[in-house]
Amino acid sequence: MDRFEQYRVFAQVAEMGSFTKAAKLLKIPRASVSAAVQQLEAQVGTRLLHRTTRSVQVTPDGEQLLKHIYPLLIEVESIENLFQSPRQQVSGRLIIEAPSRIARRIIAPELPGLLRKHPALQVVMSSADRAINLVEEGVDCAVRVGELHDGSLVAKPLGSIALANCASPEYLHKYGEPGDPDALAEGHWVVGYAASRSGKEEPWEYCLPNGDTQQLTLPAWVTVNNAENYIACCIAGLGLIQVPRFDIQHLLDSGKLVEVMSSHRAPAMPVSLVYPHRRQNSRRLRVFMAWFSETIRPHLEASA
Repeated sequence: MDRFEQYRVFAQVAEMGSFTKAAKLLKIPRASVSAAVQQLEAQVGTRLLHRTTRSVQVTPDGEQLLKHIYPLLIEVESIENLFQSPRQQVSGRLIIEAPSRIARRIIAPELPGLLRKHPALQVVMSSADRAINLVEEGVDCAVRVGELHDGSLVAKPLGSIALANCASPEYLHKYGEPGDPDALAEGHWVVGYAASRSGKEEPWEYCLPNGDTQQLTLPAWVTVNNAENYIACCIAGLGLIQVPRFDIQHLLDSGKLVEVMSSHRAPAMPVSLVYPHRRQNSRRLRVFMAWFSETIRPHLEASA
């Protein structure tokens, strides 16, 4: 294995924190990964990784080496693509993670256009609908909705997704249309939504004229933990919901759902692209991020 390949293997082990996971991603034997790192350490004359039975951590010398080799890895990829035709300049495997409804309603319908432009690109799309560890899962980039809490990731804010209050025509015929949040306490129901991790039901929210957020606890016949069932229960007339507009615009257009209290919406939800600090910022990643930024733009609030 030449020096460049040793650098590439070392960077992958450092990123994954595991020889086994790096070997799986690189599709080479684990023994070859271990040998490459050992040879590199012998050549540079210092220990690059601390190895224990449970983890692999980068040493201070290893961190210094990573700072120098990441630009090299990116430059080599650019050189390798230099004389390829424009349609083939972006190639390789890109692993992305996105909430299932964004993947289904925004990414998947537009993905053929990206792949027609870059036919050598291979996209692996995951929708865990939970906060995953990007490094451990080997994910290049993730779409995150809501406030970010993981400071170890590089984040590119894209804007905010508008929410809408909705009900089915059958529900409104039976219970009437609430004119404002105060009317919700007068015999109205919601479809409960509980985050998968905590199991705690989310409150009903709306923005006050001064920008503050007010929360209400309302009765629910049924509580769900995913967007598919949330919307389905609303269509079935089981209660009001608050949901990103992009997710139900087709249902509003068809009349299956009706927007209510449009002047009392919940706060818009920030959406970002995130990727690990150590992820090689390859051209395929940059191309995907630029493409997704444009693809989601029509679904963001105009002020974003």
